[in-house]
Amino acid sequence: MKKKFIISIFLLLPLAYLLINLKDAIDPIKYIYIITGRTALILLMITLSASILRRVVNFMKYRKLLGLFSFFYAFLHFLNFIILGTQFDLALVAKETYEKPFVYLGMISFAVLLFMSITSTKKLFVKYHKWHRLVYIVLILLTIHASMAQKVLSWREYSYMLAAFILLSLRMDLKKRFQSR
Repeated sequence: MKKKFIISIFLLLPLAYLLINLKDAIDPIKYIYIITGRTALILLMITLSASILRRVVNFMKYRKLLGLFSFFYAFLHFLNFIILGTQFDLALVAKETYEKPFVYLGMISFAVLLFMSITSTKKLFVKYHKWHRLVYIVLILLTIHASMAQKVLSWREYSYMLAAFILLSLRMDLKKRFQSR
């Protein structure tokens, strides 16, 4: 329990960083998008690496915690869009979602992450665990979402693409190994 608390405090550091530096941001709404979105994506990648790295570093017992924090930052990202970005204008939300493909990729990903977070309790996970495999689709969609949201791709977006490709490749390789046994 103590370790989970310490990890939770550590996982709140990006939020503290965001709040401390928000006053200096030129475009606060964009700044919130960037910090919450990047943190959600990076935590999702770390969460998915748990099963791949299990033999080297076993942090499987923290995978759920990491996944829920990934959802937490995705939720903050979503709230930023709804509250600050569109000011609760549902017509504008619909328009932005329809006109900007990266927004609907983010919306689809958020809906799946919401479902996964709701069904992450022991009782519901037993019933819906097969649906949690959709997280790999979410990884692809969020990597595309993050790349499309930028006007120019930088080393950061390319590194997200590379990391997603490596994670998916290793996961497929692991699955093949277990199926061949």
